[in-house]
Amino acid sequence: MDFSYTSFREIKLSDEFFDSLRADYKGFDNWFNKKASEDESAYLMREESGAILGFLYLKIENEALNDVDPAVPNIKRVKVGTLKINAHGTKLGQRFIKKIVDWSISHSVFEIYVTVFDKHDHLISLLEKYGFVKWGSKTSVSGIESVFVKKIGNYTGGVYRDYPVINASRRAFMLSIYPAFHTKLFPDSILRNENPDIIEDVSHSNSIHKIYLCNMKGIELLQPGDVLVIYRTKDNGPAEYTAVATTVGIVEELRLIDSFATESDFLAYALPYSVFTEAELRNFWRNRRYPKIVRFTYNISFKKRPNRKTLIDDVGIDRNAYPGFMELSKRQLLKIMELGNVDKSVVIDQA
Repeated sequence: MDFSYTSFREIKLSDEFFDSLRADYKGFDNWFNKKASEDESAYLMREESGAILGFLYLKIENEALNDVDPAVPNIKRVKVGTLKINAHGTKLGQRFIKKIVDWSISHSVFEIYVTVFDKHDHLISLLEKYGFVKWGSKTSVSGIESVFVKKIGNYTGGVYRDYPVINASRRAFMLSIYPAFHTKLFPDSILRNENPDIIEDVSHSNSIHKIYLCNMKGIELLQPGDVLVIYRTKDNGPAEYTAVATTVGIVEELRLIDSFATESDFLAYALPYSVFTEAELRNFWRNRRYPKIVRFTYNISFKKRPNRKTLIDDVGIDRNAYPGFMELSKRQLLKIMELGNVDKSVVIDQA
């Protein structure tokens, strides 16, 4: 699978993927060709066969939206110019939502809007789940579209609606994961020395939600809303330099494997969001090897990844503490996010 920022000039407009966009939007071909002539680019996701799975065009605007009813005030915002996903059960929509939010933050823009025809009810449900709110409507030659706006940094206390905000007043913990599983679960946290081919078009890679199975002491104390810093353990070298903090997320819930009435219930819960195969999960169900299950959201990938030495020297992590799972103070959490170059706009401190 390839997910890349691609020039319009390199994208074949005649691909059948664009037929529905052409049907929905009068003048789509002219718009596309204009973007190509201006040497603009869009995010494109392809299968290994070359078939297009998703297309996303983003742009920054700094103007009032007077063609929307009611009008949207003048402010710098990101427009989701075009978004189409061929949904096929791999949570691809969540991957694109994360890309939209990450792109906006990386450009220091904290309001996003998108226009959608009401017939696209699944897309609307997805947008609303992650904090897009209907503002009004827009009428054009193509018809009437609903306008949805997301303000990054708003805090309501809802883990999904507030995504990707981190509340530093909540309890925080560091949770380790082996390199073999790390980037499959957190594709936007890939290290520079890793092969991008390990990222597949599968649910556990695409989804904002993740499942972590383990049997570590203390993890059963996790509560919804707790903050998790993901720690990628050592790989081909001393832990001081190759083990790194890469990611921060929010706990949704913790369950014990015995809380599932049947194996089928367990599989339905874990399989879409876990790196383990169905056969492996069935084996875990039978032998209870990993009885503790954490479900959490994948909020932010660090731009810089502090290694174990930095975590000890600059953050104050106890060198002798068990790195698999440890509690962090608020000061330590904030320092790790500072070292990770996390934008301050998505970090709040609200009890």
